[in-house]
Amino acid sequence: MLIDTSKIFDSIRINKQEAQERQTTALCEWPGCQNKATHPAPKGRGNARDYWHFCIEHVRKYNQSYNFFSGMDAEAVARYQRDALTGHRPTWKMGESISAHKMTGSTANFEDDWYALCTLVELNGRAGTRHRAKAKPEARKIFNVEGNALQVMGLNANATLGDIKAKYRALVKQHHPDANGGDRSTEDRLVEIIKAYQYLKTVVR
Repeated sequence: MLIDTSKIFDSIRINKQEAQERQTTALCEWPGCQNKATHPAPKGRGNARDYWHFCIEHVRKYNQSYNFFSGMDAEAVARYQRDALTGHRPTWKMGESISAHKMTGSTANFEDDWYALCTLVELNGRAGTRHRAKAKPEARKIFNVEGNALQVMGLNANATLGDIKAKYRALVKQHHPDANGGDRSTEDRLVEIIKAYQYLKTVVR
């Protein structure tokens, strides 16, 4: 024998009074219509939480004629559309301080709130952010080829492009055969210096 469990579970899940209210749905609010009102439609821009209740046929008619901007002048419509681009949230120009705007509430005292938050963090035993030292700039990573080129030039890792150029000129004058009366004994060293300089020019900025 099959048992109809739907009535049993319906009585558990919902209140009987709610079930009766659902059965006695309101009628369509369109003048002269006696159909059930199954679809809500907003009453207007100023009444965001108030709705008309229409049947499917009349809610379609209402939606076709509904104008959110009715009663607004062209300037107000343009301002609304411009604000809609940012979700109607306040904005400011890049590089401009928030405090430059006259703001009220908790954002007006941002520094005080930040100080209070840092104090709370310190009281909880966590590392404080208020007195944290500024992070040192990361040192440039020196790879083997660059390290060898700097060693050939007799420079350290902190050398700038200007330092490299100045050192290059001095080394070329020292090891060039023309500067040594045609002596070619240091020519191999000069080739190493030129190669090192050509490489460092592309790496160091």
